Amino acid sequence: MIAINLTGVWLCMKAEIAQMPKQNLGAIVNTSSIMGLAGAIRVSAYTAAKHGVAGLTKAAALEYGRHGIRVNAVCPAPIYTPMLMGAFEKRPDMEERYARSEPLKRLGQPEEVGEAVAWLCSDRASYVTGLPMPVDGGYMAQ
Repeated sequence: MIAINLTGVWLCMKAEIAQMPKQNLGAIVNTSSIMGLAGAIRVSAYTAAKHGVAGLTKAAALEYGRHGIRVNAVCPAPIYTPMLMGAFEKRPDMEERYARSEPLKRLGQPEEVGEAVAWLCSDRASYVTGLPMPVDGGYMAQ
């Protein structure tokens, strides 16, 4: 869990940051989770890894901002992905339970996370750095 969800992000950032100071600009968007912003039972290793990504994002934003590098993260709630759909096939009650817990009463679509990433990478987000951004249908507002 830690190797993929935290160390993998760190290794990607290491490669990205090696190039970006030469350009004196860059935008990195990591993928954390709402579990990187809050805790939950039965997913302690995942929660720890995703909190690590949120912390790594903030630290890198502070460290590399002087090089014109912005570092942010998206923190999705459950999103319709093949992995999640596979879990729903095994436990059909999970989909309804997840949807009920969301203020918008639905799960997110991958494109909705992608739009947030695209914005964070764009010049329109030029003053945004160090943000673990919930993309969660309002879940974290509860």
